[in-house]
Amino acid sequence: MADKEKSQGKVEIKIGNMSFAAEGDQVWLGEQLTKVIDAASIVPAPSESAEAASTDDGNSGGPPSNFSGSLASYLKAKGGESKQVQRFLAAAAWLYRRGQKELSASAVAKALQENHQKKLANPADCLNQNVTKGYCEKTKDGFFITPEGWAILGEDQ
Repeated sequence: MADKEKSQGKVEIKIGNMSFAAEGDQVWLGEQLTKVIDAASIVPAPSESAEAASTDDGNSGGPPSNFSGSLASYLKAKGGESKQVQRFLAAAAWLYRRGQKELSASAVAKALQENHQKKLANPADCLNQNVTKGYCEKTKDGFFITPEGWAILGEDQ
């Protein structure tokens, strides 16, 4: 008697930048497909791996531009709701995270106004107080947040 023919199948799947194609017994294909799906859940998605590559060396030179989230929620998370100096620092960090390379006191004040947040009585004074505390440093065209400033916000930079 002839052996009962096994049913044959073909599968082709693409998950992110990973692809798999095979032909064979359906049971075997099912096992292989399960392995591929399991492996795909471990491999980061293309956007995650690109983000990790741009931030791993710490020398990318520019701010990340894929940051999203409202200024209001960021201020609340960083304790910038009640203290003006902290609000200034958090708003500056929010601008930087959203891709603004040139930070200035007027840019921070404008961001707060445009996003309907409490304004600062004197943005330049808030910058000076953050400089005095070591959280910011002035440059020729504006300022940047120091590692100590990022630490106060609970973030690494």
